[in-house]
Amino acid sequence: MEKHPPSRARLWLVLGPLIVLVIAAQIGDAFAPTLAVEHPLSLITLNARNRNLILVTNSLDAASFYTVGFLRLLASDPLFFILGYWYGDAGVKWVEKRSSSFGNLLRTWEWMFQKAAWPLVAIAPNNFICLFAGAAGMTPAVFLTLNVVGTVVRLYLIRVVGAAFEAPLDSILNFIRDYRLPLTVISITLVGITVIADRRSGKGELEALTHVADELGVEEDPVDDEPDVEDDAQETHE
Repeated sequence: MEKHPPSRARLWLVLGPLIVLVIAAQIGDAFAPTLAVEHPLSLITLNARNRNLILVTNSLDAASFYTVGFLRLLASDPLFFILGYWYGDAGVKWVEKRSSSFGNLLRTWEWMFQKAAWPLVAIAPNNFICLFAGAAGMTPAVFLTLNVVGTVVRLYLIRVVGAAFEAPLDSILNFIRDYRLPLTVISITLVGITVIADRRSGKGELEALTHVADELGVEEDPVDDEPDVEDDAQETHE
């Protein structure tokens, strides 16, 4: 399939929302102990990790859980799919270069995707899998269908697990409630250390997204260098 690398302006229409989602996820991680017991819906709005979804599922009504969980889980998937479609193998190599600290894991994901693309998009549509799907030329209709169905099934299973283990989850939430302030301080500290380390190493997700345009050689948007006909005519008349 022919790839169509975007202009810088079009690229930032994708990168901008992704950067916002990454920052939101970091905020959710930092304040997770407090949000889990006081604002569970806000927690999964910021970061719908499986552990967060399982932890707060019994604190939310079904409509809120499914609606917010579904929208948050799907928010970044089409964007990474678009990046993969635009850049193909170059985009995959860029991810491998930027993620050298877990390059072996990425190569494993790539190998698994080659063997079972459709099940992976449905079951484990992480950022890498969505990027691989776009790079491999999976059609948008197939990607979205698998992604949507898989996400709904995942949320349903999490809901079932939450109901089955309600007592243990309540015990965990009670512990977090009793120690939420020190736990929040610890989580903020850990997230801060991670962000600083990623910034210094240049290997973090946020760092990668902010530099993708330069590293993939995206050209600046064209500038109209043609002479103004009216100005030329006026100069000639004078």
